[in-house]
Order: sequence, then structure tokens, then C-alpha cells
Amino acid sequence: MKTLTKYHGEIDISQDDIWTFEGGIPGFIEEKQFVLLPLPQVDGFSVLQSIRTQELGFVVSDPFQFFADYDFILNDSIIELLDLKEEKNVKVLSILTVKDPITETTANLQAPLILNTDNQKGKQVILSETDYKTKHLIFTTKQPVKG
Repeated sequence: MKTLTKYHGEIDISQDDIWTFEGGIPGFIEEKQFVLLPLPQVDGFSVLQSIRTQELGFVVSDPFQFFADYDFILNDSIIELLDLKEEKNVKVLSILTVKDPITETTANLQAPLILNTDNQKGKQVILSETDYKTKHLIFTTKQPVKG
């Protein structure tokens, strides 16, 4: 099927490329299907693009490439909701706020996207008992992750 995207123009996607967020994403509960597209201009960044709304695309990245000690525990209800059976099927992404200059870009570590690569289900999880914030500079090597 063809879909219009925020950063990639019109693209052709297959059903196998679609990630389903059954409860939507906080603030966008009606948006339930997304495709993950690499952002060619910036290595390691992707766009989580809504299938339904062309203008809705979140720039995302693997938080572990910037914060090696990033750590949290998923509660059982999330594991059950996503039908996670093996840790190897878990993909974690952070939504980025891209700024100019790019060195001011931040990652939301308080609300990671949890994806099950086995069944293409996803959920944004809001970590409540944590010191992680919604804005952590990703290009500062000396900044602590927590605090």
C-alpha cells in the first residue's frame, strides 16, 4: 500500500512493515499504526511515521547508543500486553526532540517506545518511578543519565 510521509514523501509499504500501537501513543491515541523508516540524513536515527496522518512522524533512536547505562524494568502488564516472550524480541527506542544546532537534540528517556519484533506490537511506556526525564542531551558524553 502507498502512504504519504512527513520526511520521505510517498512510499510503498507492506503489512509486514506496520507496527501496531493498540492504545495509540499518549497525546495521539487515535494513531495506532506506524512504520519505522530510516532517516538517511542522520546515521542511527529513524522516523516512526503514522500510517494515518502524513504530518505525524516522530524522530527516534536507540537510546543505548547514547546512554550505555540506561536501564529500567518493564512491569508484567506491559510484557503481557505486547506478548513479549523473549528478551531478544524487545526493541527500545526514544523519541527525540531534534534542535538546531543538532548538538542540542534531546531524548525522552522517561517514556521509551517498547517494540516486540516478533509480532510488530508497540507501546510507549511512561516510567513513573524513575529519575529519567523527557529531555536528555544526546550529544554530551559527560552528562549523567539519571538525575
